[in-house]
Amino acid sequence: MEKGNTISRRTFFKRTTAAGLLGALAATGLNKPVQAAGLSNGKLGTLIDLSKCDGCKNYGTPLCVEACGKHNQKRFPEPQKPLKKYWPQDKVEDWSNKRDLKSRLTPYNWTFVDHVKVKHNGADQEIYVPRRCMHCDNPTCSKLCPFSAITKDVTGAVSIDDEICFGGAKCRDVCPWGIPQRQAGVGIYMDIAPDLAGGGVMYKCDMCVDLLAEGKKPACVSDCPTGAISIGPRDDIRNLAYEKAKEIDGYVYGDKENGGTATLYVSAVPFEMIDAAIKADKATKKDTAPGRPGMPVNVENYLSTGKGMFISAVMAPFAGAAVAGLTAYRTIKGDNAKRKQQNTNNQGGENNDGEENI
Repeated sequence: MEKGNTISRRTFFKRTTAAGLLGALAATGLNKPVQAAGLSNGKLGTLIDLSKCDGCKNYGTPLCVEACGKHNQKRFPEPQKPLKKYWPQDKVEDWSNKRDLKSRLTPYNWTFVDHVKVKHNGADQEIYVPRRCMHCDNPTCSKLCPFSAITKDVTGAVSIDDEICFGGAKCRDVCPWGIPQRQAGVGIYMDIAPDLAGGGVMYKCDMCVDLLAEGKKPACVSDCPTGAISIGPRDDIRNLAYEKAKEIDGYVYGDKENGGTATLYVSAVPFEMIDAAIKADKATKKDTAPGRPGMPVNVENYLSTGKGMFISAVMAPFAGAAVAGLTAYRTIKGDNAKRKQQNTNNQGGENNDGEENI
């Protein structure tokens, strides 16, 4: 969290190193948030202005949440039941009967608006905080996924491939905000080792990467009635965040947390206070379920630690082998699907070789 537009020497070198590791990304050269036509060009950022977000009180429900659910509904999991426990765990994570829950992140709700009350400068204030994936510059979830199911594209969007995710939840464990959420009873582990591995599939916001590819804005951005969420070239969004913070004598969040993210917040209230309010509210409600992240400040990227770098190095060859195996699996699965379709088209008759279809 920062108030000005200053940067320490240590942070500068860390950013430079991260940039070298991730590769240079193209810039659009625009000096303001882009229109939809420019969204597929280069690295993007989103700005969430908490001074503008009112939780859509006049609409009864946050429209960004509704838009996200509507756009991604076709991708929501449909688990096979009854759900099986898998070794070595004795539990499953099942949100399929809570699909309408909008007060936290779930496999069926990839964004939500948190609501807390804080006292700042002697006044009680209500704060509404839209939450979803931060889309980190150097995502720990991607680097430490043992099956390389998480990728980052040139826009900066971080996505989970639900076709090869085993649901081991390592991504959630290493995410400072615990963003990805798991649904049991779906995914590749059901075909390979339902009793021994996985646990489902992890789900989270992917910045509507399909819309970005078409030059369109993410659903949450398009449907925000107050203009609290905006998107544009990363550098322009960062500049805009600090300009806005200066105007309201406020604070910026996400620019340095976890080594930097593509999601920046601006608030007139210090983020330490917002984080403390979220924790206090969860404690009061005895809320221990995953999916309601706090806003811890000055979060160091796990991959910059000795342990993180070691685990990443160890994981790399395993992930490469896993990708090869999963690619072969997907090919075989695709061939089987085509063969099944051909058999269906033949209506159970004989094929050209006179052999009965199976």
